[in-house]
Order: sequence, then C-alpha cells, then structure tokens
Amino acid sequence: MRGRPGAVRDSPERSMDPRSAGDEPPSPRAHVIDNAIYVNGRRTATPGSLPEAFECLKNTPDSMAWIGFYRPEDAVILNVAEEFDLHELAVEDAIVAHQRPKADRYEDTLFVVLRPARYVDEAEEVDFGELHLFVGRNFVITVRHSEAPDLSQVRRRMEGDPELLGQGPQAVLYAIMDAVVDGYAPVVAGLQNDIDEIEVQVFGNEPGVSRRIYELSREVIEFQRATGPLLGMIEGFIAGAAKYGVDQELQRYLRDVADHAITVAERVSGFRQMLHDILVVNSTMVAQAQNEHMTNLTEASNAQNEEVKKISAWAAILFAPTLVGTIYGMNFDVMPEIHWALGYPFAVLLMAGVCTTLYVVFKRRDWL
Repeated sequence: MRGRPGAVRDSPERSMDPRSAGDEPPSPRAHVIDNAIYVNGRRTATPGSLPEAFECLKNTPDSMAWIGFYRPEDAVILNVAEEFDLHELAVEDAIVAHQRPKADRYEDTLFVVLRPARYVDEAEEVDFGELHLFVGRNFVITVRHSEAPDLSQVRRRMEGDPELLGQGPQAVLYAIMDAVVDGYAPVVAGLQNDIDEIEVQVFGNEPGVSRRIYELSREVIEFQRATGPLLGMIEGFIAGAAKYGVDQELQRYLRDVADHAITVAERVSGFRQMLHDILVVNSTMVAQAQNEHMTNLTEASNAQNEEVKKISAWAAILFAPTLVGTIYGMNFDVMPEIHWALGYPFAVLLMAGVCTTLYVVFKRRDWL
C-alpha cells in the first residue's frame, strides 16, 4: 500500500449515459457497508473508520483489508484511491458508473466491473446492477451501485471458510464472481417463464403481445451484454493464474464459475433467438389476420355490389312500364293514339315488351 502525494484530485468526468441524469444524489454519509482486516483468513479487526482501516493494514503484517461501499460519495472513493494508489482511470470508472463488464489491470491492481442481475417477480422484469472491485496485493475494495448482489452473504461464506479466505484477494474475487453468476440462475428461470407466457399469448391472438415481446427482447439483449464478457474475463484470470500465484484449487473453482457462465450465456443466446422467432411468428399471424379481415371485407363488398346490381336491374325493369303509362296518361286531345281502338292493347304490349327485353339483357349480364 503506497500513499500518493499531492492535493485531492477533482472529481472525474460525469457519465454520458442519459440514465444517470435522473439518479438520486447520494446522502452525505460515507456508505461503508463493512470494513474488516483479515489475517490467515480470519477477521482480526473491524475498524470503525477508513483511516483506522488504513492504519491497521499498515501495522499488521500479512494482513488483508476488505472494504465494502454502497454508492459512496466521490470524495470517499478519491480518499481510498489516494491511500491505495489506485489508477485514476479505474477511479473515474468507479465514480461515473454505467460501465460494461470488464477486467483491467493497472500494475499490481486489478479493476473488475460486473453487472449483477435479479428478476423482479412483481413487475416481471430484470433489474440490472453494477459492481466494481479493486483487487490488490493485500486489499479488496467493492463499490456497489445497486442493491444486488448481497455481498454480506459472500463475506459470511468466506469467513466460514478461513482456508479459502486465507488465499487472499484472489479468493474474494472468485467468491464475488461466483455469487454474481449464481444470481443469474433465477433471472434465466424468470425469462424462460416469460417466454413461455408470450408463446401462449401469441397463439392465443392476445392484443398487446408485440409490445411485451419487444420489451423482453430489450431485457435479453441487456442480459447478454452483462453475461457475454464474463467468460473471457474468467479465462483471462485462469491464464494468468501462474503469473500471479493463484492456488490450483482456486483455479478449479474459477473453472466451475466459467462452466456456469457458459451455461448462462448459451441460455441467453437461445432466448434471443427464440424471441426473434416468436416475433416473426407473431408478425406472420398478424399479417394473416389482416389478410383474412381484408378478404372478408372484399367478399362483403362484392356481395353488396351484387345486391345493388339486382336492385338496379329491377328498378330499371319497373321504371319502363311507368314511363309508358305516364306518356299515355297525359291529357292531351291531339295525340295520334288517344282515339285509337288498339291504343290500350298496344300500350300494354309495349310495356311488357320493354320489361321482357330489359330482363333478358340483365339476365345475360348476370345482374339477375
């Protein structure tokens, strides 16, 4: 542990992620969740403040500090960074947050970003968090920006296994990564249940299912971003295990975490493909329903046209005798047929002939 001379640096740049603009500002108190000093895997001191932890770590040989923060103020992180000589780029990422999962090494310090997730049953959605770790030769600093994961359970588990905890900061890193990956299992189960429900809704032609498919697809993509880089990170840790003196047993544990991460990544990739297929099926069914609706409208329109043609044909047939009768019903003295003895039979035959002719014409044109 080396002190860094000079004045306290200004806070790094703020996040460009629009979601950070609405975050609630942290309260003035220092968010130290737990602060402990360990020797050979056993807790030897629980300092009441950060300066006490720094002093205890300096004065205790072969000790390790494990300090956990929850949404700390910038000044707190800068103070810790100055005391442990943390790289300014890693400190900037820890303050700004909204980082992608990654592992960066700055000389003797490893900076790790993890994206834990939890499935919220009430809202049927996935809540993504963010966890930053600074892992040095004799210290582990965790900075949580979300409720998940509950690192107190990880700490109790490690304190219950002094032999494992005695392997140092690398063992703490393994335990935290193991907890994060194990926390993905309920999320996978919740997403699988949502997909099953969506399949039922799609084939049940329920309205609003397209929106749910879209929202779930966004969650799956975000989940894929959180889990995708994990395998490469763990493989990198295993590849550098000999260089940094990681115990063989701890390497086996890391491989077990890698196996779980592969399983999660495969399931998430399958979810994305399933949602794509479901969206295609839903679009096809919506198109078919629209086509059927248009077909029904067309058939109804055609039937209506047929009825209009029939009505028009009969109207024309009935209009013919009315026209003849109207002409011959005019009261004029000077009409050639008015005093004709065959005038009435002629008028009747004329009306019948016109009606018959119109009927034959309309019949041939399928109007009747």
